[in-house]
Amino acid sequence: MPATAADDDALSGAKQVLRHAVQLRRESRRPEQRTADDEARLAVVDEALATTLPRTVAAYLSTGVEPGTLQLVGWLAAHGVEVLLPVLSLGPAPAWAPYGGPDALRLGRHGILEPTTGPLPDGGLSRAELVLCPGLAANRRGDRLGRGGGWYDRALVSADPGAPVWVLLNADEVLETIPAQAWDRPVDAIVTPEALLPCVR
Repeated sequence: MPATAADDDALSGAKQVLRHAVQLRRESRRPEQRTADDEARLAVVDEALATTLPRTVAAYLSTGVEPGTLQLVGWLAAHGVEVLLPVLSLGPAPAWAPYGGPDALRLGRHGILEPTTGPLPDGGLSRAELVLCPGLAANRRGDRLGRGGGWYDRALVSADPGAPVWVLLNADEVLETIPAQAWDRPVDAIVTPEALLPCVR
């Protein structure tokens, strides 16, 4: 049976409740625990990519209490991987620019760092062989809870269909059930400090 407007309203409300709960839990984590988890997630990615490094990875620069990515982005670049990062200051349409190092970043919209290297033409994301995306929670079916703006759902439309999408989370953000709607783009794996967890739909 097709989802009704009431169903969508209920799912949207459930998402907001879950977002609030996850954000509170993240804010309660001690800084030293967040640092240790970031290092552990990097080790998980290192092991997962040990045999074959992608030529291009689309990633993001974390902010606030999100699972940290600054060290991960630097690690990828140091290993010769081209890293593409979101550019939010150009408006709601998804745009990406190559990472040019820590000195080629500026503070963009919402206080998020973005590259100063200039955006790629439309469709630039399609050259990424792996996409690392943010999230607040996910389940092993690949349902992902984002912040609610829909930016990544729109952006991933132009990704290479063969490029896996991994979401970076804390272990307690891998849940049994995620309220998902028809337009929510699923992910292929979850990176926690403990493991890379494949998702199966």
